[in-house]
Amino acid sequence: MKRNRILIIEDNLLNLELVTDLLEANGCLVGSAQTAEEGLRLARVLLPDLVLMDVSLPGMDGLSATKILKADPATHHLTVVALTANAMKGDEEAALNAGCDGYLTKPIDTRTFCATITKLIAVANGHLLAH
Repeated sequence: MKRNRILIIEDNLLNLELVTDLLEANGCLVGSAQTAEEGLRLARVLLPDLVLMDVSLPGMDGLSATKILKADPATHHLTVVALTANAMKGDEEAALNAGCDGYLTKPIDTRTFCATITKLIAVANGHLLAH
């Protein structure tokens, strides 16, 4: 079975460690970056199955980075999911308008997180899971 490759772009070390541990325990290969600029570079190298993009990053924010990924012919196909503590009205719409393919809020639910990620990758690949 193919292992999903996930790139996490997250500046909070505790969040980064938690998400990395959950995904690795679920058999994923995980790369990480703490800035949007580093994340953009890694996305071009790794071409991951899914990018978890923190919206509030130092310097360039995650929505700007998403727009760059989606405008680049080498990375426009990547599935980008916003991962944010911003859960106000309009925040999800702003993320989707920036090109994000999904929207998850923090704190994450550790019980359902990996299943949600697996489903997002399956949908992105055109493989809907049969229940």
